[in-house]
Amino acid sequence: MPKNYTFPYLFDESKSLSITDLKKMRYFKKNKTIGGTINWKRGGENTGSIGVKVTMSENDTYIDLNYTCNKQDYNYRVFVVSVKSNLNKGEILYFKCKFTGMRCRKLYLINGRFQHRTAIKTGMYSTQTKSKKWREIERVFGSYFDKDKIYAELYSKHFRQSYNGKPTKKYLKLMQKIKKVNSVDPNDIERLLLSK
Repeated sequence: MPKNYTFPYLFDESKSLSITDLKKMRYFKKNKTIGGTINWKRGGENTGSIGVKVTMSENDTYIDLNYTCNKQDYNYRVFVVSVKSNLNKGEILYFKCKFTGMRCRKLYLINGRFQHRTAIKTGMYSTQTKSKKWREIERVFGSYFDKDKIYAELYSKHFRQSYNGKPTKKYLKLMQKIKKVNSVDPNDIERLLLSK
């Protein structure tokens, strides 16, 4: 009897909430409650949205989530805990997963609820599903395959190449990637693909 296919849950293809994104959107302000809507998009199309209300008080920091998934309404609270930075530069915020009790910087939509990734045992990142040979090719020639993305970022509307007459760190990083792209010989990729 043949073995059943098992398709893993891919974390990088699922909807997620991250502390970093919420900070960038300026949801965390001391002694304030800030609410709004976060939208997810794929290929320019809206694939979902969630109502978020972040409260930072003297005693607690928490996020109220309000959304609909698979025709079911969800409304619950996720607490945020802070840990002193090991560099003695302030505190680092973490979600305290309501369902697993784990601390994390990112929650994934698993079975209708935003949870820590350990909530699903079959969960993987897309790179983990690739063969060892493909991962080796990507490690060596990854920038070559991503050259369209690199050039799109370099020539995007609001990208800053310099600040105060000095090249930005992001610009220097992209230039390193472009240098790597230009040093790749397509024949090397072909040889690597054909090797055992």
